[in-house]
Amino acid sequence: MPPEVIVAGHIALDILPDMASLTPEQVIGPGKVYEIGRISYSTGGAVSNTGLALHQLGVNVGLQAVVGDDWVGRAIIDYVRGFGPRLADHIRTVPDAASPYTVVIEPGNHDRTLLTHTGVYNQYSLADIDLDKVAGCKLFHLGYPTLLPRLFADDGARLRDVLRAVKDQDVITSIDMSLPPPDSPSGRADWRVILDRCLPLIDIFVPSIEEIMFMLRPADLAAWGERLLDSLTANYLEGLADELLALGVGIAGFKLGERGLFLRCAAERSRLAFLSSIGQSTADWAGVQTWHPAFQVRVAGTTGAGDAAYAGLLAALIRGLGPEACARFACAVAACNIEAADATTGVRSWEATQARIAAGWTTI
Repeated sequence: MPPEVIVAGHIALDILPDMASLTPEQVIGPGKVYEIGRISYSTGGAVSNTGLALHQLGVNVGLQAVVGDDWVGRAIIDYVRGFGPRLADHIRTVPDAASPYTVVIEPGNHDRTLLTHTGVYNQYSLADIDLDKVAGCKLFHLGYPTLLPRLFADDGARLRDVLRAVKDQDVITSIDMSLPPPDSPSGRADWRVILDRCLPLIDIFVPSIEEIMFMLRPADLAAWGERLLDSLTANYLEGLADELLALGVGIAGFKLGERGLFLRCAAERSRLAFLSSIGQSTADWAGVQTWHPAFQVRVAGTTGAGDAAYAGLLAALIRGLGPEACARFACAVAACNIEAADATTGVRSWEATQARIAAGWTTI
């Protein structure tokens, strides 16, 4: 059977040293040696995190990615095949190229810092997407154009080409982001212009609150700093979502970490016509706004939580759940994810996740 969802874009090897015993100050202390725990690794990036979460939720998913012909690339392919022998069939190996990797720095009780190498993705473009496979699916999810230099160059001209090619196949489009380092080429790109060009071709757009504020409201992001999540109000999120809807997206939302997930939908049913292709009623979604809190869990690691939330949202959407239930399920999948240190193994099956919600899972 052709996949229901194709996840394309960025994949990498995540290298996770156990730093639970360290403070952030110790991590950056020069000239010191500290004893830490064992190292673990998993694949990271949207193709892995969102794609494998969808697979674990029972969605028929196809993964389209590229790696180099080095040991990192082989490790990525072997890891993905551990979840299903055919899942790596469309991960292409590029000769004489370096594979992407990320070192996850996560001291005890503090959020993570990511040290990442783009590798082969410096040249990623429409040519790396198998449009014949895309034509047979319901939804196309592209991960991390912020890490794909050719796509965000020239004010997103090639990103728009990718989205146009997918929409020409009558397939629903979804995009997720990563947070650009301010002093990087991605951080210096004009993301407001890129979003203005591309959002009319994007049906679902649910970045993290930090990512979208970096792109559209950097002054607020800088001013609020570590108080960001505590400073958010429903009115602020509604106004920010309205900016995205005015730029042309169909369903806008924000991943809010410990404060859950916010969704706001276009009021015009015509903009939500894509929902009919998966059996959803536009009347059930038009103009809806929902904010679901995060579920209470014991946190083992936050790597991949946002990608898992996005997988939960997409899985619930194509299985016919309404907006409030989709937001609830997205928060549930993210909560399961952060009970494991890596980006993939904490996600449970669709049935197990639904049962946990039905049992009266406490929210924060």
